[in-house]
Amino acid sequence: MGRGRQKAKATKQARDIKYYSPTTDYAALQRELGASNSHPHHDADDLEPDYSDYEDKYADQFDDDEDSRQTG
Repeated sequence: MGRGRQKAKATKQARDIKYYSPTTDYAALQRELGASNSHPHHDADDLEPDYSDYEDKYADQFDDDEDSRQTG
């Protein structure tokens, strides 16, 4: 195939891809999106992990200013 034919074929393929618009099944999309709300991996517990184990139990015993003051 010559360069002219090759370029014309590539141009036609690019145009076909650029202007291709498949039909969208909106009902199927709505079912899929509606089903994702009840997906077990998206529970409310997973959104906010429990950090209570890492809480500083002694934070209220000290002033914040004591840490920032330098002596000497």
